[in-house]
Amino acid sequence: GSAFKNKGVQAVLDAVCAYLPSPLDVDAVTGTHPDTEEPITRKPSVDEPFCALAFKIATDPYVGRLAFFRVYSGALDAGSYILNNRSGNKERISRLYQMHSNKQNPISRVEAGDIAAGVGFKDLRTGDTLSSLDAPIVLESMVFPDPVIGVAVEPKSQKDLDKLGMALSKLAEEDPTFKVKYDEDTNQTVISGMGELHLEIIVDRLKREFNVECSQGAPQVNYKEALTKTVDHRERLKKQSGGSGLFADMQFELGPADEEFLDSDDYKSGKTRLQFINKIVGGSIPKEFFPSIIKGFNAMMDNGILAGYGIDSMKVTLYDGSIHAVDSKPIAFELCAKEGFRAAAKGAKPVLLEPIMKLEIVTPEEYTGSVIGDLNRRRGLPKGQETRTGGAIQISADVPLSEMFGYVTQLRTITSGRANSSMEFSHYSSAPKSVAEAVIAEAKGEVKV
Repeated sequence: GSAFKNKGVQAVLDAVCAYLPSPLDVDAVTGTHPDTEEPITRKPSVDEPFCALAFKIATDPYVGRLAFFRVYSGALDAGSYILNNRSGNKERISRLYQMHSNKQNPISRVEAGDIAAGVGFKDLRTGDTLSSLDAPIVLESMVFPDPVIGVAVEPKSQKDLDKLGMALSKLAEEDPTFKVKYDEDTNQTVISGMGELHLEIIVDRLKREFNVECSQGAPQVNYKEALTKTVDHRERLKKQSGGSGLFADMQFELGPADEEFLDSDDYKSGKTRLQFINKIVGGSIPKEFFPSIIKGFNAMMDNGILAGYGIDSMKVTLYDGSIHAVDSKPIAFELCAKEGFRAAAKGAKPVLLEPIMKLEIVTPEEYTGSVIGDLNRRRGLPKGQETRTGGAIQISADVPLSEMFGYVTQLRTITSGRANSSMEFSHYSSAPKSVAEAVIAEAKGEVKV
């Protein structure tokens, strides 16, 4: 509420100006070349080639799509062409603005150390690196967690259906942790985010900014699935229907991904969840079929075999196989990979993963026992306590998201309205057997495997 009620904001801004170092006083920023991946450094100087990082996308009713970025080196004039290093496309920045709250002050130039907003980008996302056309560089991007909770929404009026789709698309552009998908099984639009409050704010913005009122379903936890054992499998696909048929033969290992892969930037950034290892010797499966094999396994990761939830990560090691001179086609190996996954995954001991939230509660000391008792009933794991100024107690705990619906109301009841809490996503963990069985039982008959 500090920003909303304008309490302490000026003091923070004054402290930023007085105590934090100037952008020109910090060390050079390090990035990589998009093609060679060689490290590159850029000093915070206008004499260096231009590079900047886009950290926010917003929709303005007057100027349209605004991209906020921080300039790390060089300078940029309005109307210039720059390179988006994620897409490899050239973009023209038509106008530049210096932002003051929600007001745009037009400017003609930005330099190293500046924070500005630009208009004219066609395909810019949060975390993209912008650079001079002749000096490409990729700066370290931001890592965004996957959504942990979903809600089905539909407009209260059918005439707002198209308007809802457009509004959700704009909100998803602004917020990388907010996702929208259409569930073909239930014919529903499902929005996903980082918690109940996150989705409540989204629904409120739909009404306030886009004039679309929505009906909501019950919140649904976004579980994941994981493989815990490595298994060996051979899959052979042979189909004949009159003319040329389909043939694919492959032997592979399927199991959990390596720790090295889980620590990689490709996995953390969401670029890929599949660790694919090629151990083919002698060309028994030509490399031209590998993209189709990878495509097949990737497609199956979207719907796990337990309850249809996405598989967090997995490793496929392809080590042997065979082809037919006429019938082996890319589609044959894609289908073979899908069938092979279905058959092998059952033996890889799949488990259900549930999102765990980091919960912090500040409560008067006399309610500490009641608060901890309630956390225990919610399968919470207390991590520690601290005494705050005035005698209040701060309690930290890890709690499964599925146990947190309606928690704020319950906490107020327990503490007579004198406690408050904050919650953020922490990690995914294996769900207890009883919880997993209940989730799987609920999903059966509703999820296609």
